[in-house]
Amino acid sequence: MLAHTTYLHPTSTEWVTFVHGAGGSSTIWFKQIREFRKDFNVLLLDLRGHGRSKTNIKSLFEKRYTFQSVANDVIDVLDFLKIKKTHFIGMSLGTIVIRQLAEDYSERFNSMIMGGAIMKMNYQSRFLMTVGNMFKHMIPYLVLYKIFAFAIMPRSAHKESRNLFINEAKKLYQKEFLKWFKLTADINPLLKWFREVELNIPTLYVMGSEDHMFLPSIEKLIKSHTKTSELIVIEDCGHVVNVDQPQVFNEKVINYIKNLKK
Repeated sequence: MLAHTTYLHPTSTEWVTFVHGAGGSSTIWFKQIREFRKDFNVLLLDLRGHGRSKTNIKSLFEKRYTFQSVANDVIDVLDFLKIKKTHFIGMSLGTIVIRQLAEDYSERFNSMIMGGAIMKMNYQSRFLMTVGNMFKHMIPYLVLYKIFAFAIMPRSAHKESRNLFINEAKKLYQKEFLKWFKLTADINPLLKWFREVELNIPTLYVMGSEDHMFLPSIEKLIKSHTKTSELIVIEDCGHVVNVDQPQVFNEKVINYIKNLKK
């Protein structure tokens, strides 16, 4: 089972579940815990191969990961903790895990908050993936990861987010990195399906105004997903919105969840 941490609220019955991206861990949410604990029960988890989830026996025997298998890991934790429904908050690749969860387990959702959402790979990101795929066995994985991190978070103002993810990626094993890399290499058909289908789940996209790689596709998506989806763009903010502008992120997301009950 995935490593996880819970923070229980004395009176609230609502849960918020945080899902990090590739190369990260639950530690990326350190600027959210205190604020969200004031109103909700909080679940933090480390996806397979990340953080404290390095010894996931089930994943050791899988040569190739799928988003379904990664999503099922999360459901195993919810079942173990007897959490029937939760608000899911994801970051970067974690938003794809959440969208896969919503596809298979919509009854477990109160809402989904998609930070730095990836719903389409643009030309630049596809080029990076192609180059990475060509050299993944020749170049140390951390070098590849640093190239990706600088491409996604290029500005000096994104340095904290960039360093946080690079430092977390250092803890990954080479084999684990390659499994996650293969997972994202064939992602376009899945993302195309996600863009075509709007689920009946309240959805909030939270994007940074400087997220040049992924914001344009979400702005386009929101024009066709009009039933249950909203978009908030945070100014002076890059891809990792919860780290670049934590106070704004916390305020916007907490208000969104609270307003769902009205």
